[in-house]
Amino acid sequence: MSASPPAAAPSYAAVLRFPHARRTFGAALLGRLSNGTAPLSLLLSVKESTGSYATAGTAMAAFGLVSVVLSPVRASLVDRYGPGRALPPLVLLYAALLGVLAAACARPGVPGVVLVALSGALGTATPPLGPVVRALWSRLFTDRDLLRRAYSLDTVAEELLFVSGPLVVGLVLLVAAPPAGLVLSAALILTGGLFFASSPPVRSVPGAQAAPAAGSAARGRFPRGLGSAVAGAAALGLCLGAVELLVVAFSDAAGRPGLAAWTLSALSAGSAVGGLLLGAVPWRGSLAGPLAGRLALLGLALGAVLGATGFAPHPYVLVAGVALGGLFVAPVLTTAYLLADESVAAERRTRAGAWVNTAFNAGSTAATAGAGLLVGRLPLPLCFVLAALAPVLAGLAGVLAALRRRGGSVAGASEEGEGALGGAAEAGVRKGGFEDVPGQRVAERAEALDAGEADPPVGVSGR
Repeated sequence: MSASPPAAAPSYAAVLRFPHARRTFGAALLGRLSNGTAPLSLLLSVKESTGSYATAGTAMAAFGLVSVVLSPVRASLVDRYGPGRALPPLVLLYAALLGVLAAACARPGVPGVVLVALSGALGTATPPLGPVVRALWSRLFTDRDLLRRAYSLDTVAEELLFVSGPLVVGLVLLVAAPPAGLVLSAALILTGGLFFASSPPVRSVPGAQAAPAAGSAARGRFPRGLGSAVAGAAALGLCLGAVELLVVAFSDAAGRPGLAAWTLSALSAGSAVGGLLLGAVPWRGSLAGPLAGRLALLGLALGAVLGATGFAPHPYVLVAGVALGGLFVAPVLTTAYLLADESVAAERRTRAGAWVNTAFNAGSTAATAGAGLLVGRLPLPLCFVLAALAPVLAGLAGVLAALRRRGGSVAGASEEGEGALGGAAEAGVRKGGFEDVPGQRVAERAEALDAGEADPPVGVSGR
């Protein structure tokens, strides 16, 4: 399962032509759709049950916070025992808790504190399908171009799932009460999650107990590349979490509140296009270099575009600017996942991907709260600039680190070359001659020929 399928020019079709890829990826998408339907269903269900937006917001915060904080823990269980063994219990527990929460919300008179506690408990069992899928791509595809396409396809699909999830909940609400959305979420994760966990590629992945240790990553250290990936994802989350709220404030200030939805849709559309381009285009120049440098450059571009967008003179210009900035969203996240993947041993890839995902979600949540405090106190253009500061600073730090590493590599190679040459020369002097110098061997050969102690060279015609 470790060899890539033969393909002269890797494409998105080549990714899906791999044995079991369509079944495995499709099942994962079905299960991950619950990540788009469950949060909104939870919020609406608790609100309808208690009649309190404050309680609903607290329940949503409890679910999100616990889910984000424990994400690396759940991923470590997958790495330790293998996804085929670790995922089914998590899927069953998560689906059961969704059912319990739906029943509690549908029953009148349940205290709000109970619903908040159930929401927090739900967050403990969120199955890490996304990190598992990305770790699985790395196991299946050894060709880096094909792996980049697989990651790009996965990131774009995830983006579309989070956009379509609320739409699915809206359709459910046309015929049923909000708790039905929780039941639907349970059905999605139960069907997709178990089908995914039973697929041959997933069942073939061993746990860390059966896998050999490999280098520092296996000993629990936090590799430099993973740190860069986590920092880049956190900066992206900080930027987007703030921009989403600032777009609403901009639209309200312009007297067109309905334009906010179109603007955020433009952001998602731009992200999807950018993600597909990242996987389809053979990169040249700086973007074809090390992933850490590519992540830094993409972050700089994202921050520059979204920072300038706050100065838009018209809401339609805002839509265009946000769409342009969206072109860099999926590429930044995809590159962060790729960098995390190549920075750790195979048995730690799920955990590495979960760290990137956790950093993005934590950054987004913190930035949304922070932006809410700044709106109304600072001019909106300045708020956009502050939102863009995180990816710009992370990008600059990445560029400087890459330049330092490149300079250190050149200096190290120069010193190593000089040391090797000097060492060889010194060894030759100690032995009484430069026995490793080709010119000296030629001279010795000529002397032997003159003395008749060696045979003359044999002539070779042509090449």
